[in-house]
Amino acid sequence: MASLIHHNNCLCCGSEAISKEISCKDYTVSAEVFEIWKCNSCSFCFTQNVPSQSDIGRYYQSNDYISHTDTKEGLVNRLYHIVRKHTLKSKTNLIKKVTGLQQGSLLDVGAGTGAFCDSMKQLGWLATGLEPDEEARKIAEQKFGLTLQPLEKFDNLKKESCDAITLWHVLEHVHDLHGYFQKFIELLKSTGRLIIAVPNYTSHDAQKYGDYWAAYDVPRHLYHFSPKSMEVLLKANGFVLESIHPMWFDSFYVSMLSEKYKHNKDRLVSALIEGLISNCKVLFDRKKCSSVIYIIKKK
Repeated sequence: MASLIHHNNCLCCGSEAISKEISCKDYTVSAEVFEIWKCNSCSFCFTQNVPSQSDIGRYYQSNDYISHTDTKEGLVNRLYHIVRKHTLKSKTNLIKKVTGLQQGSLLDVGAGTGAFCDSMKQLGWLATGLEPDEEARKIAEQKFGLTLQPLEKFDNLKKESCDAITLWHVLEHVHDLHGYFQKFIELLKSTGRLIIAVPNYTSHDAQKYGDYWAAYDVPRHLYHFSPKSMEVLLKANGFVLESIHPMWFDSFYVSMLSEKYKHNKDRLVSALIEGLISNCKVLFDRKKCSSVIYIIKKK
C-alpha cells in the first residue's frame, strides 16, 4: 500500500490554521480524488494525503505528460509545441535581462526533455540540467545531444557557481520544499538570480474552472501558490522577491485542458475566451496571471 503524507501545519509558514479548500480529480492518470487544503494565515495551498516521493512515480506515467514525453498527440499538445519556440525565446531574453549577462552559468532544475537548456547553450551559456525522469533524460540526449543529470547530482555542484537557477513549473512538484531553497542559496552567486515559474490559483481562470482547473494537477502538484504565499516562503528561506512577470500563453493552455476535463465540445472557443479574459485582468494586476514568473535574489 502506498505511503501517504498528511500535513498538520502549513508547509510555508508553519501555521496550524489549515483547512480543506477544495477536492480535485486526477484527470491525467488515476482518476483518484485528492483534497487541497489552504492556510488561512499565508494563503498557501497544498495537496493533502499525497503519495510519498518513493510512491508518486506512477502518477507521472502517462503519454499526456508533455514535460516528460514531448508528445504531440492531441490538439492541446500540438498547440503547445507551436508556441514553445516563442516561449523559449521569451525565457532566454528574460534570463539575460534579469542577470544583466549575455553569457554565464545556469542551472535548470527539472529540465524535462532539455529544450530550455539547449536554447541557453546555443547562446553560449554553460547550462546544466537536472531531471529526475530517466525517459526525459533519454529524449534530451537523442533530440539535443544533452546529458542531463539526475537530481542526486545536486550535491556535486560547486557552491556559489550559478548566475541563474531556473525552475519552470517544477517547484510545485518537489517534496522537500525548504530543502530545495537551502540548495539554491548555496549554489547561487551573490549577484545571481533565482527564477521560479508556478501556476497561480488566484488567477481568473483558476476561479472560473474551480475543481476542473487543470493547473491543480493533483497529486503531481503538491503545492498551489499565491503571490502572497510565495513572498512568505522566500522570506523564510533567505530570499527577496525582485519582480514578477506573466506567462501569457499559460492561461490559454490551462483553459484548454480545463475545458477538456469538463467535456466541453466547443472547448477551443471557450478556452480562447477565458484565456483572453484572464490575460486582460493581468493588464491591471500582474499578480492575477494564470502562471507567474518570480524573479528572486538573495537578501
